[in-house]
Amino acid sequence: MKRWDGNWESLAEAAERKASARLAETDTIAERNQWKVLEAFRKRKVSDFHFAASTGYGYNDRGREVLDEVYADVFGAEAALVRPHLVSGTHTIGTALFGVLRPGDEILFVTGRPYDTLHKVIGKPGDGTGSLADWGIRSKEVPLTAAGAVDWDAVAAAVTGRTRVFAIQRSRGYDWRPSFTVGEIAEMAERLKRLKPDAIVFADNCYGEFTEEREPTEVGVDLIAGSLIKNPGGGLATSGGYIAGRKELVELAAYRLTAPGIGGEVGAMLGTTRLIFQGLFLAPHLVGQAVKGSIFAASVFEELGFETHPGWRDPRTDLIQAVRFDSAAHLIAFVQAIQKAAAVDAHVVPEPWDMPGYESPVIMAAGTFVQGGSLELSADAPIREPYIAFMQGGLTFAHVKFAVRQALLDLKQQDLL
Repeated sequence: MKRWDGNWESLAEAAERKASARLAETDTIAERNQWKVLEAFRKRKVSDFHFAASTGYGYNDRGREVLDEVYADVFGAEAALVRPHLVSGTHTIGTALFGVLRPGDEILFVTGRPYDTLHKVIGKPGDGTGSLADWGIRSKEVPLTAAGAVDWDAVAAAVTGRTRVFAIQRSRGYDWRPSFTVGEIAEMAERLKRLKPDAIVFADNCYGEFTEEREPTEVGVDLIAGSLIKNPGGGLATSGGYIAGRKELVELAAYRLTAPGIGGEVGAMLGTTRLIFQGLFLAPHLVGQAVKGSIFAASVFEELGFETHPGWRDPRTDLIQAVRFDSAAHLIAFVQAIQKAAAVDAHVVPEPWDMPGYESPVIMAAGTFVQGGSLELSADAPIREPYIAFMQGGLTFAHVKFAVRQALLDLKQQDLL
C-alpha cells in the first residue's frame, strides 16, 4: 500500500487513461447486448398493451407470456420464467433446483463451495426446514484447484449414478477466485456432459448477465437462474427473478414456483410488467456502466498498491470487484464510504451484523432505490480474514468514480491510507 498525496484529479486521470482500452471494450459489449435485446423486443412485437396489470389468477396475461418469450430469446434458451414473485436470487436458484431434483438425486457443485446464502437451501439431513437434504437430495462440492480452476480429476471421482445436476457458480461470491467466463463455462458444460450425458448442467448466473456477448444457455448450459434486482432488471425492476433454459426444465421449475398442473400459466404481475420490460431494455447499457466503474476502481486501487481481483487488465464476466485490505478497520471504512457516496441513505452508517443466511458478521453498503438492488452501487464484506471488500454495481460510471473518491478521502482522513 502506498501513501496517497490527496490529488484525486491526477490519480483518476491516470487510472482512466491506463484502462482506456478496457473501458472502450466494455462499451462495445454493451452495444452488442443492446442490439440483442432490441431484436428480441422487435421479434416478439412488444407493445404498450403488454404492460397492463393483471390481478387474481392472472389468466391469459399476454404481457407476462411475451416477457417470458423475450427473456428466452435474449438468453438463447428454449423457454424462460420471469416473475416478480421470486423474491431473491437464492429463492430463484432454489426454485430451479427443487424443480428438477427428486429424493435420492445428487447435486454436485463443481466450482467449489457455493455462495453463503445457498447453504441453508442445501441444508443437512433431517434439519426439518424443507432443504434439499431434508428431502433426501444429497449435495457434494468439489473444491477448486489452487489456481482457481475446476479440479476435473476430483469431479470425475465424485460423479455417481445418483448425480442428477452439475452446478456451476459463475460469480466469485465471497471467494478470492476468478469468476468464470462464458467461454470457460462452455468448456465445463461440454466436459460435464461427457462425464454423465443424462445429468443437467445448471449455472447460477447472478451478476453475470450482459457482461459478455454470450450467456451460459447459449453455450451448452441446460438451465440458468438469476435475480431481477441484479443485472437484468436494469435498476427498474422492484422484485423478481428469472429461470431460463430447456423447455421441460423451466416447466418443472414453474411447477415448483406455483403448483404441479399450474406452473407458469397463472400469476398476476401486479403492475410490474412495464418496469421489468423497461429494465431489461436498459440493462445492457447500465451493466456496461457498472463494469466500467469496476475497471476504474481496480485501476485506482492497484495504483495505490492494493491487491484487486480481477485486475483492471483482466477480462470481466460479472459486476463484482474485490479489493483486499490490511485490516478490519480498512474494510469497514471502505464499505462505510461507499454508503456515504450513495444517493439514498447517504447519512446512514452501516455496521457489521449477523445477517440471516451468512456465516460471519457482514457489513453492507446499500444506498439503493430498490432495496438490495445490486446493479446499483453497493458493497459488502464478511468481517473475517482475509479482509476483502466486494463492490458491485453502479447505474452510472460517474457515480462509481465519485464513490471511489469518497473511499480514498475517508481512508486518508482516518490515517489508513
